[in-house]
Amino acid sequence: MKILLSNDDGYLAPGLNCLAEELATIADITVVAPDRNRSGASNSLTISCPIRATRAANGFIYVDGTPTDCVHLAITALMEEPADIVVSGINAGFNLGDVLLYSGTVAAAMEGRSLGLPAIAVSMEGREPAHYETAARVVRLILAQMMQDDLAALLPANTILLNPAIKVNSCE
Repeated sequence: MKILLSNDDGYLAPGLNCLAEELATIADITVVAPDRNRSGASNSLTISCPIRATRAANGFIYVDGTPTDCVHLAITALMEEPADIVVSGINAGFNLGDVLLYSGTVAAAMEGRSLGLPAIAVSMEGREPAHYETAARVVRLILAQMMQDDLAALLPANTILLNPAIKVNSCE
């Protein structure tokens, strides 16, 4: 499996780095992400000036553009072999409700989908390394199941998976 990984928090974001490390254990990954935090960029494209792609020391490619620019450029020009799926995240913060309209994390996944690829956007609240690690493991397990079953979609949209150690109070 070939995974295109992006985000809206920038190529140095801990969520992206944790996810890249985890997914590299099951697939070939290409990381193309913004050069800095582009949270709230929505589906915007850069049209007023050229955008540049640069390879970082860690092998990631960073782009001086929006998350949508990153995915579009990766799929149409940068990747030598086509991706099988786009994964965007792990976003530092929930992307729920109206926020979905503005989320660069969700926009990166939507751009992949608009270019014909299955896509997953991953967001979470909290910035603890253990939270990123748990989210990354869950994504790896989902993708491993997809690879095994050759499924285009495994879970319904807006599925929430919780760490069993997290206690949720009843609203009753």
